[in-house]
Amino acid sequence: MNLYRMKKYRSMASLVPALLFPLMGAAQDRSAEKPLWELGGGAAVISFADYRGSDKQRSYLLPLPYFIYRGEFLQVDRDKMRGLLFKSERAEIDVSANGTVPVRSNDNPVRRGMPDLDPTLEIGPSLNILLMATPQRTRLTVKLPVRAVIASDFRRVQNVGVLSQPQLNLDVTMADGWRLGLAAGPLFADRRYHQYVYGVDAAYATSTRPAYRARGGYSGFQMVAALSKRFDRLWVGGFVKVDDLSQAVFTDSPLVERRNNIGAGFAVAWIFAQSQQRVAIANSGKAE
Repeated sequence: MNLYRMKKYRSMASLVPALLFPLMGAAQDRSAEKPLWELGGGAAVISFADYRGSDKQRSYLLPLPYFIYRGEFLQVDRDKMRGLLFKSERAEIDVSANGTVPVRSNDNPVRRGMPDLDPTLEIGPSLNILLMATPQRTRLTVKLPVRAVIASDFRRVQNVGVLSQPQLNLDVTMADGWRLGLAAGPLFADRRYHQYVYGVDAAYATSTRPAYRARGGYSGFQMVAALSKRFDRLWVGGFVKVDDLSQAVFTDSPLVERRNNIGAGFAVAWIFAQSQQRVAIANSGKAE
């Protein structure tokens, strides 16, 4: 494997938590005390398309970092960093993050000869509003993130647009400790982001791939189901994600081969270290 590919796969490993388990925060007994921090690691097997709308599906075996921090003002888990900007009884503004894997265009038939898609980091604020909660069991939240998209090949960094992914999120902790997460919602992005993924400059047009200029707007609909459980020092989880692009503004791009994609993943992590200091996890309906 050449240096270029090694960097690409290292970048994928750093994005694993955001890519895999957006619904899999740590299942917590909110009336208990927990360690201030926990550290671990494991592995994940994932399968998804090169990009939304691509017909090329790939599978990966990747390392999975596991880090939990339960500070008073800063909380970190596999989902996100929490409560950094604003927090009240029913709402909070925190930092939302996501990402995409790199795509080598020469390995994707419809992109052959075009520039590669660099791995991206999506980051920005998210307004989360708690709609309903029952003690320790069920939480229904609407999440309204807006994220800037940064692409990098480790030689240059570029801002490739802005996107938003409002979601209705149902989180259920079952009696035996399994945690079920369900989320669904539309996606929207500006012209720059759609052009980065789906645009075809005139220099790369062919007889079967005409030039294409993307526009901003509706990016399709996404649904995610995830299941996870913590067994003392062992954590396991899996997810299925479905994308529907049938009404997206870029479906006429020559780079869109299909109107729906399905991705899935499974991961195992071992928690090998935790702090002696413990903090109380309040039993409440707050958006924590």
